[in-house]
Amino acid sequence: MPEVLSSRKDAWLDTLPQAVLLFEVGQDALTVTRVNAAAVRLWGVPQERAAGRPLLEIVRRHTLEALAERGGELELELGGRTLRCTATCAAPEQDGALIVEDITAWRRREAELREATAVLSHEFRTPVTGLRGVLEALEYDMPPDLAQNFVRQGLQEVERLARLVEDLAVGFRPTRARTLPLAEAFVRAERLLAPELAARQTTLTFGADHLVRADPDKLLQVLLNLIENALKYGPPGQPIEVQTLPRGSWIEVAVLDHGAPLSETESLFLAHTRGRGAPGQGSGMGLYIVRSIVHGWGGQAWAERRDDRNAFCFTLPGGTGNSL
Repeated sequence: MPEVLSSRKDAWLDTLPQAVLLFEVGQDALTVTRVNAAAVRLWGVPQERAAGRPLLEIVRRHTLEALAERGGELELELGGRTLRCTATCAAPEQDGALIVEDITAWRRREAELREATAVLSHEFRTPVTGLRGVLEALEYDMPPDLAQNFVRQGLQEVERLARLVEDLAVGFRPTRARTLPLAEAFVRAERLLAPELAARQTTLTFGADHLVRADPDKLLQVLLNLIENALKYGPPGQPIEVQTLPRGSWIEVAVLDHGAPLSETESLFLAHTRGRGAPGQGSGMGLYIVRSIVHGWGGQAWAERRDDRNAFCFTLPGGTGNSL
């Protein structure tokens, strides 16, 4: 009966995502007393075979045995995975514990953010240099119309800086999701893009309205990045269309342009990657940021060819109700 009660008492260990190995100090070695379900999956040894065996026979690494003996924390690369290993030493009448957590995805995400930050920091140099030139020019007397032209250039560089700051912060801003009509984001995007649309003599149309669940600012950033991508890589003067389509409990949004067919689309969503033959300069971060935001609310982002147009698509959770 005591063994049954003990088994029930520590059954919660099997619910943990981390691998937990409990041990005691034996005469010659550390001896395993308990492994949870995650530890069984990690080391491939079930509880009935692990209990009573030397810790080294289970973990098969002297670094982990040494960690269990002295306590502390280390990171270990094993089979392409990054493991965070923490150990507490055994005490009289109390087991020691070795806890192993797979942090591979977290480390990958951390590396991507560092890489994105480095790329975007480099991109700051261009607008800062432009602003410096504008301010130096405005120090001198010049005709009002020429001065106004320099002011416009300066405002354009400030807007570019603001967008870069938004891109830089996307991975760190807290999410403030709410239910909103897509039209709210469409109106904001169209207002912000109006000068660029006019300069390129391009029309922008939007599909049916739907209720969605998202952070309004991050949704706006996704739309701006995709529409600006269409403006940059689509033929000048050709219309851009934003289509919407309900898909079960999700809403699909697609930005379509008349650009040349894309030979490969998946790599476009990687950090600092641009399409083959892309004109001008760019950080190659726009689509990477789009996918990062969309994955954050559980959606998908992809590109495909639809008839004679390129479609850059994403999904987001629908709100309550149907089309508005």
